[in-house]
Amino acid sequence: MNWQPIVDEFKQCVPAVDFWSLRLVDDETETLSVREGVAQPPASAQSRGAYMTLVHRGGMAYGATSDLTAPGFKRAIESAMNWLEVTRRHALLNVDKLPRPGTSGRYRSAVAQPWHGMTLNDKLALLQQVNTALKIDPAIVYWEAHLRHRRTAVVLCTSDGVSIEQTFHYIVPGCAAVANRGAETQMRTGGGWGSVRQGGLEQLAAFGFPDSARQVAEEALTLVDAPQCPSGTMSVLLTPSQMMLQIHESIGHPLELDRILGDERNYAGRSFVTLDMFGHYQYGSELLNVTYDPSHPEEVASYGFDDDGSPAQRVFLIRNGVLERPLGGSISQSRAGMDGVANARACDWNRPPIDRMANLNLEPGDRSLQELIAAIENGVLMDTNRSWSIDDSRNKFQFGCEWGRLIQDGELKGVVKNPSYRGVSAEFWRNLTQVGDRGTFEIWGTPYCGKGEPNQVIQVGHASPACVFSNVEVFGGA
Repeated sequence: MNWQPIVDEFKQCVPAVDFWSLRLVDDETETLSVREGVAQPPASAQSRGAYMTLVHRGGMAYGATSDLTAPGFKRAIESAMNWLEVTRRHALLNVDKLPRPGTSGRYRSAVAQPWHGMTLNDKLALLQQVNTALKIDPAIVYWEAHLRHRRTAVVLCTSDGVSIEQTFHYIVPGCAAVANRGAETQMRTGGGWGSVRQGGLEQLAAFGFPDSARQVAEEALTLVDAPQCPSGTMSVLLTPSQMMLQIHESIGHPLELDRILGDERNYAGRSFVTLDMFGHYQYGSELLNVTYDPSHPEEVASYGFDDDGSPAQRVFLIRNGVLERPLGGSISQSRAGMDGVANARACDWNRPPIDRMANLNLEPGDRSLQELIAAIENGVLMDTNRSWSIDDSRNKFQFGCEWGRLIQDGELKGVVKNPSYRGVSAEFWRNLTQVGDRGTFEIWGTPYCGKGEPNQVIQVGHASPACVFSNVEVFGGA
């Protein structure tokens, strides 16, 4: 899309202020699904609009509009100018000293196989193929497959002459099978269910889509007949699909700087982390190394710049278990007087950028999966999250998984259902005893992270190897 005429229109409308920025967003999403062999109506959505920031004489205000014409811009600007007067009288921070974007640039998702390179009929045929592979037994009582593509184009320009253009493509596949015998029902998911990657249709193979469909159904049937996970204190081996949520909830959200500063307290809770912990707090064992890393092109939250125009680069948040820096964008960094990362992000044109996780990754170690298993005397391997709960300090948590395997005397044993575990964030991470190597390292991501008032649902990337934790409270049950 040629944004320049729209930018020129805005420039003709905006009054003389100390600083302005304009963020233009064009977003398209298409979703296809087949349930129990029946193709569902294709769904498509489009969102296009502008978000503006005005700074003048000590005040700062925002405006937004989906009317990208001169009258639309004038109405949004008038509203923002009125709010400027209010914020000038009740300023919470010195807006004249806030950092501003200083670098222009471009970023585009790497796409080898474009979404529109496959016809609609071929995509539906692929989903029907997955459905056929899922329905392998009368005990499979529900089955489905879906495939979603999202394209987002973002342009950020400022009164200082900065211009940033970024275009993203995302792929969201998945399949699920529900098995039932009598009073027992179990669900198994796969093929990328609940996850997302950046790129084109070539990313499907990394999720095992469609090839893992039959295995998903077989495992659902196995779970129906499997015994309950035993209870007790033991070791837990978490695969990357479960590590994704463990990192997300008990490292990512606690390290969001605006949450630490109190911005989320009345809505989604605060954080047990405080500003004075950075630089010395032992968040986990010496094996724990966590990075903010926008350098994996296939990971969903890789980008060149965040939505405030800060250049993105890889940095450590936790090194050798010690907490080093928070997940805070430029405004939160200014408020707290400390370094953060380029993670001020907005879900669309009608929302302000706030501190969000982006690519939050746990760095690999040096143990193969077989070595991780061999070192466990008594434990459970857990794969794929099915339930979660965490307190409003992002401290005490409880997670349940779809799939479990007992580990006894260094060997994988039988399957168990409803494997669950609970803990306290810092204590749990200090019990990290083994970290898998690059052979166990996988890139995942969630398309459904909610935060902020009004709410913003955003995509977050997580990559991790398999990891072993000792002295974990494990339990079974529905």
